[in-house]
Amino acid sequence: MRRHVLLISRNKRRPQLSRCYCTNSSKPIISINNATFYRQHPTATAQGNASNPAIFPNLTFELPSSSPNLQHWAVIGPSSAGKTTFFEILRGQHLCFPPTARSYPYLSSPHIERKDHRLRVPSRAIQYVGFGGKYGGGLRGGSTAGAYLSARYESRREDTDFSVSDYLTGNVELNPSDPEKKSLGDNDTVRRVIGDLMLEALVDMPVGNLSNGQTRRAKIAKALLDKPEVLLLDEPFMGLDPPTVKMLSPLLHNLAEAQAPRIVLSLRPQDPLPEWITHVVTLGPELHVAYRGPKEKAPEALGKKRPAAAKVRSTEVGKRSVKRYSREGLPLEDEAPPSTGEPLIEMRDVVVRYGDKTVLGNWQETINGETRQGLHWTVRRGERWGIFGPNGSGKTTLLSLISSDHPQSYSLPITLFSHSRLPSPGKPGISLFDLQSRIGHSSPEIHAFFPKHLSLRRTLESAWSDTFLSPPKLTYERDCIVDTHLRWFEPELNPQYYQQAHSYRKLKHNAKYSASRTLRHGKGILDLSPGTTNPSDYADSLPLSSLPFSAQRLALFLRALIKKPDLVILDEAFSGMDEALLAKCLLFLTWGTTRYFFSLDRRFKSYPNAQMAWHGFVVKNTPEVLLGGNGKGEVVRGLEGRQALVCVSHVRGEVPGVVRDWLCLPSAESGEVVRRGRFGGPLEGVEGGWEGIWGEKGGGEEGGGRRGRGRRGGGRRGEGVMRTLNSNGADCISKNII
Repeated sequence: MRRHVLLISRNKRRPQLSRCYCTNSSKPIISINNATFYRQHPTATAQGNASNPAIFPNLTFELPSSSPNLQHWAVIGPSSAGKTTFFEILRGQHLCFPPTARSYPYLSSPHIERKDHRLRVPSRAIQYVGFGGKYGGGLRGGSTAGAYLSARYESRREDTDFSVSDYLTGNVELNPSDPEKKSLGDNDTVRRVIGDLMLEALVDMPVGNLSNGQTRRAKIAKALLDKPEVLLLDEPFMGLDPPTVKMLSPLLHNLAEAQAPRIVLSLRPQDPLPEWITHVVTLGPELHVAYRGPKEKAPEALGKKRPAAAKVRSTEVGKRSVKRYSREGLPLEDEAPPSTGEPLIEMRDVVVRYGDKTVLGNWQETINGETRQGLHWTVRRGERWGIFGPNGSGKTTLLSLISSDHPQSYSLPITLFSHSRLPSPGKPGISLFDLQSRIGHSSPEIHAFFPKHLSLRRTLESAWSDTFLSPPKLTYERDCIVDTHLRWFEPELNPQYYQQAHSYRKLKHNAKYSASRTLRHGKGILDLSPGTTNPSDYADSLPLSSLPFSAQRLALFLRALIKKPDLVILDEAFSGMDEALLAKCLLFLTWGTTRYFFSLDRRFKSYPNAQMAWHGFVVKNTPEVLLGGNGKGEVVRGLEGRQALVCVSHVRGEVPGVVRDWLCLPSAESGEVVRRGRFGGPLEGVEGGWEGIWGEKGGGEEGGGRRGRGRRGGGRRGEGVMRTLNSNGADCISKNII
């Protein structure tokens, strides 16, 4: 009888279940309610242990499948704040306590079963697109086995050189079970996605030949073709040129509005927040959520109240007048042009072709009254160059000609350090090892191919090696220089820095600040008095692969500078870094360890030599106790007058303040002429300077580099000066729009 009653009761509830399924679209896709996560199972002895800390304790988050007012989320946090870890939690990774606190109600609904039963698995329905770290930045995944750095510049294609078309359609197996290949023309969705992401001209190109920005677009296209319910994009705008960013953001907005798929972004604090984002999650230190909710209620978390560095004017602090300086402490207008020396790089009539396809130098310039084909460019000692241009314009190809990674560097009319690559009558050529010993290079390509099993110390020491893995040529002085770099950036490189600091109980809340960690936590640095443990010992057994993506980029940036080469090449070296770490790296590039950031407060009047630089911080001479360290350190200077710098960036904030000359390459197939220019001070003090580089309205020069073309401004002192040059290097325009 009792069984019969239960059956009747169940039948009575059946209509309610039916109604529930009819409204299952209102169920959340992701539901996390007061959950704490761990990478390993928290045993009684290991719970809260430093080796297994809690991840985002007491986390509550919900992503609705649909609602009257659509929610578009962005996760915002600095480097190493855990943005990627947060996305992993959303996809079902890491251990959840209690286990029932994380669920995916919408994925269990009949609607998903009818649509595609494979989407019931969270890792399939929620796709992640990352561009660095353990997920790899290339289209072949994180592994680069069997490939080498110069392979992308070769014209010969191997069987494993899959095209973009193969990658998008999944034809990337050497022995596929289905011999019949899919075609791009068989699917309207494929053609539409390719068109939206401007990949039409790249479908037949090998994936290894794509630029960094083109690779990012292809990875996003591949994720969209898998038709997930949710697409997690980890810093999607990093490495993209401004025109592509302007194109990609509306495209993502349209996809998010159509919920095909739902989009969740991760951004750095300094990245512009798309207007269509409605809700944000801001991450705090030590894997905690600082804020979760509508973006309008989080102005401080989004940094809206913080003034831009370029807008800081002369200010009264106490009773002192503070001049306008860049974030590195440089005056916003040069008092005199920098001195230069002999040429280090000379290029004449340089054109790079693969068959009938020209990838660099597809233009004509007038040189001394004569029309010449290709790139003409000279880099001298003491010059600081910025190389700009859209994705695929040949920036990395240009740098590969300098580093001799490109095979055509042997045949083109290029002189490197007064030598050609091949010997000529009476003049020897320059060897590859001699060339590499005089160049310090950091780029996404080096990051992809660098052996990450090496320790952090060995990574920096490899700057004095002939190859990545060959033994470095070390001396006592070089060993001390490595110690100084590791000690100066220990807060950013040592994962156990704060735990050790608290155990030593030697944190000092005084003038001894470390720039990046000061900005994040307001803490000081370890007391490095003689007799304490060498603070650089942490790097002896710390593999590069165990560091976060931003810390790996920092290590390779230091590797490019540490040996004081004649030429420093920084190809998107700062991408992936948060604003604080970026500021510290730019300060180090300019001044070395001789200056540091100090918090601006009421005591500012006690520091007459300090210079207001950036967001309430000043650049100040480093105290002697920090320069000497534990008695083994060496003072490291910034860029010297004998050195030259070549920097590539797509982000205005990542252009070093020391850059004065610039080159903007046109798209390879546009037929436009290269644009050149010169700043009269740091870029952040040149209003309209960034727009002028890209030929946008309100900038300096417009069009395809026609001689004498540009606009003039008032040129008042302190307002910023930008000069554009013709192909001969002569001044065309003396001032920029104000």
